[in-house]
Amino acid sequence: MVHEKLCQSVDILNEIGVDCWMTVDQESGVLSDPVMDFIVGTGVTWLSFFLVLANGETHAVVGNLDGEKFQRLNLFRYVHTYRDSPRETLVEILDKYNPRNIALNYSLDSAAADGLTHGKFLKLEQLLAETPYPDRWIAAEPVIAALRGRKSEEEIRRIRKAIDITLEIYDQVTRQVRPGWTERQVAEMITQARLERNLEPAWDEEHCPSVFTGPQETGAHSGPTDRLLERGHVFNTDFGVRVDGYCSDLQRTWYMLKEGETEAPETVIHGFDTIVGSINAAFDCIKPGLRGVDVDTIAREYIISRGYGEYPHALGHQVGRDAHDGGALLAPAWERYGNLPFAPLESGQVFTIEPRLYLKHHGVVTIEEIVQVTPDGARWLSRPQNRLYLIS
Repeated sequence: MVHEKLCQSVDILNEIGVDCWMTVDQESGVLSDPVMDFIVGTGVTWLSFFLVLANGETHAVVGNLDGEKFQRLNLFRYVHTYRDSPRETLVEILDKYNPRNIALNYSLDSAAADGLTHGKFLKLEQLLAETPYPDRWIAAEPVIAALRGRKSEEEIRRIRKAIDITLEIYDQVTRQVRPGWTERQVAEMITQARLERNLEPAWDEEHCPSVFTGPQETGAHSGPTDRLLERGHVFNTDFGVRVDGYCSDLQRTWYMLKEGETEAPETVIHGFDTIVGSINAAFDCIKPGLRGVDVDTIAREYIISRGYGEYPHALGHQVGRDAHDGGALLAPAWERYGNLPFAPLESGQVFTIEPRLYLKHHGVVTIEEIVQVTPDGARWLSRPQNRLYLIS
C-alpha cells in the first residue's frame, strides 16, 4: 500500500506542477506527521527527510541507526544516512535537482496536511540557511489532499470491510437493545461486539460509540451517559471501526415503540423521511468538479423546505485512514471550514453524508452514510438506512 501511494504521489506532483515534495519527521512515537503512514509506513528516531521528485526519484535522509531499516524496506530509491548533521546531504540533493518549488506539509485548513511542526520548520530554515531553497517553499496541501482523497481499489476494499462490520454490529443493536437500557449499556454492547472481532475503534474510544436518546440536543462528539432509553423516544449512535488501517463512520437512528404502537408517530416518520430525502438529494448531485459547498446547500435547503432548522455542522467529511480524513468537505461557507468547502470533488474520494434534525418531544434524528465519488457521479459504499428501525 505504501509503495502504491508513493507511486501515486509522483503522478500528483506532475499533475499540479510541483517539482519536489518534502516530508520532515522526528521521534515519530511522540508526534508524527499524518502523511508518514502513506509514504513511509514506519517511524523514525532522528530528524529525517523524505523527498519525492516529479521525475520519480525518491530520497530518504535519516539518522545512521535508522538507515538499515529503510534499506530493507526498499521503498525509497536512495537512502542517505548521517551521524552529525543532515545539512550537507540535504543541500546536495536539492542542488542536484534544483527544484523550482518545494512543497512542505503545512495547511491553514486541513489538519491532515499540517504535519510540519513549527519547531521542525525552524530547524529546516537553519539547515537550509544561505541557500535559495527557503524562498521556494509552498504548501503541500494540494498534494496531500489528492493522495489521501483518491482511493485505490484496495483502499476501498478495506473501507467496505470496515463498513460491513459496523453494520453487522448495528444489526445486533436492533436485535438486542430494549427500553430501559441506558446509553452507556448500548455503548458497552457495541464495544463488546467490536472487541470480539479484535478491532480498534475508528476514533477516541470515549465517544466511539456515541449514543444519544430522548429530547436532548447534546453535541455529537460526547460520550454516552446513564440516560434511559424510553418508549416514545428516538435514539441514535455514531460508531466506526478500523480494519487493516482504514475506517468506517456511520450513524443510525431507532425509535422505541410505546405500548400498543406498531409504528412511529407521524412527526417522527416525517423527520426521518426528511433526513433520508436530504441524503438522497445530496447523493444524486455528487459528481467530480462540483464543490462541496454546493452539495451541502442542496441537503441543507431540502431540510429547511420540510419545516426544520438547519443542522449546525458540515454535511460530510472524507473517510479513509482516519474517520476525518482531511481535504475537501461537504460543508457550508462558514469561516471555521476555511477554503475546504470550495475544493472541487474528485473521483475516488470517499465522503460521509450526515445531516441531522431535532424533534422536540422525541430526540435527534440522524443518519450517516458513506459514498464514493465516481467519474460520472457517486456510488453507495454503505447500505443506506431507508427505514426507521423500530424496537418494541
